[in-house]
Amino acid sequence: MRVLHTSDWHLGRSFHRESLLGAQAAFVDHLIETVVSERVDVVVVAGDVYDRALPPVDAVALCNEALRRLTDARVRTVLISGNHDSAQRLGFGADLIDAAGVHLRTSPAQVGAPVLVGDLAVYPIPYLEPDLVKGPWELERRGHAQALGHAMDLIRRDLARRRPAKSLVLAHAFVTGGQGSESERDISVGGVAHVPMSVFDSVDYVALGHLHGRQRMSDRVRYSGSPIAYSFSEIGQRKGSWLVDLDGTEPAAEFADAPVPRPIGRLTGRLDDLLTGPEHAAWENHWLQVTLTDPVRPKAAMDRLKTRFPHTLALSFAPEGGREGTGSWTERLKGRSDVEVAMDFVREVRGEEADAEEAKLIREAFEASRIRGAGV
Repeated sequence: MRVLHTSDWHLGRSFHRESLLGAQAAFVDHLIETVVSERVDVVVVAGDVYDRALPPVDAVALCNEALRRLTDARVRTVLISGNHDSAQRLGFGADLIDAAGVHLRTSPAQVGAPVLVGDLAVYPIPYLEPDLVKGPWELERRGHAQALGHAMDLIRRDLARRRPAKSLVLAHAFVTGGQGSESERDISVGGVAHVPMSVFDSVDYVALGHLHGRQRMSDRVRYSGSPIAYSFSEIGQRKGSWLVDLDGTEPAAEFADAPVPRPIGRLTGRLDDLLTGPEHAAWENHWLQVTLTDPVRPKAAMDRLKTRFPHTLALSFAPEGGREGTGSWTERLKGRSDVEVAMDFVREVRGEEADAEEAKLIREAFEASRIRGAGV
């Protein structure tokens, strides 16, 4: 039995306002190619199919296309809702499309009932919001560990009765020891988001979603990570899916690398050095996060950067040595006019005075505001 473990598609997400729909479509192409070439039996998607509860129309169309193509490839597909998904919207029509081999599981009420693929029992656990399951499941405490612990108790009861040859659990959670990135939404409850890996004892493989970097927690517990980088904190991460063979005593997994739409990177330095240094040529085709260290903030910095690095997406400033303040803002604002405060702001953020034309525009803006406020 061969399983393709993927997660965190986040269809409809952008990267610093850059559309990723084309890159996500390329991943779907890669997914289908892998399913066919590697003779995959089951595809499992461990949550966050969409990036938000109400996804854009083109993201829904891409998801529909992906599921249709997986069905055409005669592979079974099991998906769960993640913390970004709307369980109700993602789960719409689930009973009707089960017969097509696409199994959407979004309700806690379905936990403990497996999707059977030959002698493999796949147990989907959709993202469990602790506040929503505490009452129905009569949990003594509120938390992710308690919710997942109860879900696994239900699964173990079914396993003891059914005794399949192999078992797989699909879950969307933050397991203790996992390494997060900047692009995951916080799921902490009372400051605690983690669940111990021991919660998942007694099954042959655990396909996890939520964390965006691929991770091996143990031979049988893994995160596939997101198929595309969604933040600059994911620089250096390999993106793709786990190909898992469950025929042996222990699961065997290899990583199937996904296509990279455009590499990401970070650059730091003075603007003129970045624009002229030959050592930076390799970064010209990257999506970039740039930090400028010029002692005085350069004018039109982003426009100038894009002449060499057209895919610069984020810009920040960290002047070499920093600049010492000259007292608190309260002290500096005492007795000053609005125009003087605005001019001071320009000087503070840019490191130099507003020029004559800029000063004229500032004065005109405040005068126009004053006239409108007086009803003149």
